[in-house]
Amino acid sequence: MARLCSTEGLTDIQEEILRVVRQFVEAKIMPVATELEHADEYPQEIVDGLKELGIFGITIPEEYGGLGESLLTYALVVEEIARGWMSVSGVINTHFIVAYMLMNHGTDEQKQKYLPKMATGEVRGAFSMSEPGLGSDVSAIKTKAKRTDEGYEITGQKMWLTNGGSSTLIALLVDSEEGADSVYKNMTTFLVEKEPGFGEVGQGITIPGKIEKMGYKGVDTTEAIFEGHRISAEQILGGEPGKGFYQMMDGVEVGRVNVAARACGISNRAFELGIAYSQQRETFGKPIAQHQAILFRLAEMATKVETAHALMVKAARLKDRGERNDVEAGMAKMVAAEYCNEVVQDSFRIHGGYGYSKEYEIERLYREAAFMLIGEGTSDVQKMIIGRSLLKEYAAKR
Repeated sequence: MARLCSTEGLTDIQEEILRVVRQFVEAKIMPVATELEHADEYPQEIVDGLKELGIFGITIPEEYGGLGESLLTYALVVEEIARGWMSVSGVINTHFIVAYMLMNHGTDEQKQKYLPKMATGEVRGAFSMSEPGLGSDVSAIKTKAKRTDEGYEITGQKMWLTNGGSSTLIALLVDSEEGADSVYKNMTTFLVEKEPGFGEVGQGITIPGKIEKMGYKGVDTTEAIFEGHRISAEQILGGEPGKGFYQMMDGVEVGRVNVAARACGISNRAFELGIAYSQQRETFGKPIAQHQAILFRLAEMATKVETAHALMVKAARLKDRGERNDVEAGMAKMVAAEYCNEVVQDSFRIHGGYGYSKEYEIERLYREAAFMLIGEGTSDVQKMIIGRSLLKEYAAKR
């Protein structure tokens, strides 16, 4: 195994899972990733292969048919998959977040109903918090759930649903107008069932179609429009309204570890491509890797890859121990995303003019890396989270 991105203290089971996933990535994902990405084609055969490996249920407890593995195991698996093609890791990310929220906040009935089918990939999850005018300001949420005699009626527009078309279960954050003194206590998460596909996918639910993007292709990213969607109170995550903000933020924390892992995977692959090309390409009678400028660049790239990986592993392990990791997840996500872009750009420069050609893999990574800067909160948002927490931790004594 390569020196970079190794992780100490893994169990034999974790090592075996990563070995199997690595083989799958190199045999089934890498050979077709660029072609599928350029065609913006959904990777159905790859997804089916991941189902067979049990990846959709990797963190779901064994009693529900999953593998019962840790967040760390999942993050390392995501890192491997993103090394092959980042979009594929996106296919399982929101599914994982919804499963995580169910495991930690769902009622026993909700767990029994959904987790066994989520473990096999029969039920596919999507995570919906953002709206067209919302961004990171969750307090400005406009989608409403009004009480009715039968339950609730949901109306509003959601944005940036990864797996919006292919999913069959949406964890949906809405303003349920509880009349609380805090806007955050008025938020509720509903478990919304729908049919896969586009157009009208359920009573009062429309998925208009895929949003065209510069990168992160293959995976379906969509809007979701709710027009009087009727839903019972039994579909409230945890069975109690007003808990949605806390539930969603818990999901976002593990989501940030996931994005950090994806960024690490892209960085590692960009480094691999850069160091390989630098030993093949010759200028002035010798491989460009022997020129000091390139050698220094490679050293900096490798150091950034290792740093980001270490922060990601630390954040995952903290969460696995049941400790709060908002700062560590924010640090991991920020550093991994920023370093990912820097490493990819350096590899792009090492490739020279060929890096601009769609025939070379680095061109795809260049577009994918940009998404890491904004997914699960921008670097600026992470800095706000980190900074505010540090001010509390290191409050000046008066």
